[in-house]
Amino acid sequence: MARKVLGVLVAAGLGLLVAASPARAHHAFAAAFDANNLVTVQGVLTEVKLANPHSWFYLDVTDASGNVARWGFEGATPTSLIRSGVKPSTFKVGDRVTVKGCHARDASVNSGAAREIILADGRSFIVGPMGNEPNGAN
Repeated sequence: MARKVLGVLVAAGLGLLVAASPARAHHAFAAAFDANNLVTVQGVLTEVKLANPHSWFYLDVTDASGNVARWGFEGATPTSLIRSGVKPSTFKVGDRVTVKGCHARDASVNSGAAREIILADGRSFIVGPMGNEPNGAN
């Protein structure tokens, strides 16, 4: 009887650990991104991942010296993007875009949270949360 109870307790404990794992893996915005460090970059999309729990947009950014740096920006879930007017065909590899958002807390990486992506034709899409932009700014 005691072995049975112990087995049930061990199984329940393992079940709780497994169930809690995804919750531990998800991060808060402030833990990963600096809402006060706003960034705007222009470049060419090299990869678009519309996936849960967050979409990712990767672009090559060329500086004044001709050096190319790859940037990655986290965006909202695909469902949120669809509600904002984004279709799977909206962002294509090779598109020239401007991304506005917040830089990652780790200033040594070319990464951030995207707030807005503007296509070369001027169409603008809200793809993530606001940082600490001045009132009325995107």
